[in-house]
Amino acid sequence: MSHTSRSRIPIRCALLVTPLAIGAVACAGSPSDPLADKPYDAAEQVAFNGDPRGRQADPDRPLEVTAKGGGSRITDVTATDATGRYLRGELTADGKRWRSTAPLAAGAHYTLRVSTENADGRPGRKTISYDTAPADKLLRVRFGPDSGTYGVGQPVTAELSAPVKNREDRATVERALRVSSQPAVEGAWHWVDERSLHYRPRAYWPARATITVRSHLDGIKVAGGLYGGPTKPLTLRTGARIEAVTDAAAHRMTIRRDGRTLRTIPVTTGKPGFDTRNGVKVVLAKESFVRMRGTSIGIAEGSSESYDLPVHWATRVTWSGEYVHAAPWSAGSHGAANVSHGCTGMSTANARWFFDTVRPGDLVTVTGSGGTTMTPFDNGFGDWNLSWDKWRQGSALTTGPRDGGGPADTARLRPAV
Repeated sequence: MSHTSRSRIPIRCALLVTPLAIGAVACAGSPSDPLADKPYDAAEQVAFNGDPRGRQADPDRPLEVTAKGGGSRITDVTATDATGRYLRGELTADGKRWRSTAPLAAGAHYTLRVSTENADGRPGRKTISYDTAPADKLLRVRFGPDSGTYGVGQPVTAELSAPVKNREDRATVERALRVSSQPAVEGAWHWVDERSLHYRPRAYWPARATITVRSHLDGIKVAGGLYGGPTKPLTLRTGARIEAVTDAAAHRMTIRRDGRTLRTIPVTTGKPGFDTRNGVKVVLAKESFVRMRGTSIGIAEGSSESYDLPVHWATRVTWSGEYVHAAPWSAGSHGAANVSHGCTGMSTANARWFFDTVRPGDLVTVTGSGGTTMTPFDNGFGDWNLSWDKWRQGSALTTGPRDGGGPADTARLRPAV
């Protein structure tokens, strides 16, 4: 049996090789195979709706390629812009017309590679260049904060140069604004108003992450004559996970780094009528010296609540003037009573240590106060006080009503520096 199998193998191989050799000879020289011919210039068989004089075209007008002559047809069209992005299109079943089905970018250069065949089945090729006119009005985007290292609670912001009101137009903007991080996390944009968006993860950013923010809106139609403009990308990094949690009822602040307790500090917070806001806040800035005056928040000079104080080592957590700062004048109340006008006060040594330990973007949470909850957007970064479900309702890419911030909070401790 083994002898018989070996003797049959060369015969089978010969049978397989012979037709291939014949086919190769036929392909090399046979005039009857049109697919073997070099594609001809199909310029005479293709009509294009662009301006033959080379003028820039209206980006609102779709691209259209048609086949001329009864026997020719279009077999394929590939359209790309200068960055390599493909433009979607649709070819009719009879191969007589191709038309773009996606919006064109303004101020863009397109290259169309058109494949055809004639009545005899011979392939043709035509390459077409096409330029669209620049936009009359550009939508520019500025990402924030500035590049640097921040705490894990720092939201990404996008400020638009023009209002975007329609939900579909907002969806166009959102799709073009890309945020990625290493390690990767789930996140979403939330429309604060017609000109601004915030982006945050479902939970806080990972410690020691790299966050990259880019816009692909350049040249993309947003609404009417409004097109996206160029935007500078942004790279952020996060440091260690720093969390300061104040229990206003117990008059204690606990500071943790990456889950490990660094220090517990006796504090005083807002007294009744000036209660410190509950909820999660984010460090906004650090000011080594601030002069705080009661008149700046409507307290009459000379009244029982009037104050004019030099304040050192002040870490700001709201724009209306809530700080974590040194309060040596109330040392007897630290750890025992709430006597401030809304700030979190502590000893000068502890305030200096806190000032040196935290950075913008770090988390400062207050519980047990008689105050209201920190609002999401109108007084700093209260973004984390929205649940993930409510946060996602502020995206134009999901259904449901948007949950935004309420009326502006009354300023109570705005300092006069």
